[in-house]
Amino acid sequence: MDVDLIFKVAAVGILVAVLNQLLVRSGREEQAMMTTLAGLIVVMMMIIQQISQMFSLIKSTFGF
Repeated sequence: MDVDLIFKVAAVGILVAVLNQLLVRSGREEQAMMTTLAGLIVVMMMIIQQISQMFSLIKSTFGF
């Protein structure tokens, strides 16, 4: 596992948390929820790419 992935996930999490707090305090709860969902989707896409690479490596290692 690459350490850069951990830092990217942490950066997205911090950014989403700050935006969420700003939007909630300004009375825009719906946009805060959408921001949280968008951050979750971005992180899931990053993780899915890494899982796909892992399965490709396993597949090539065992010759399937």
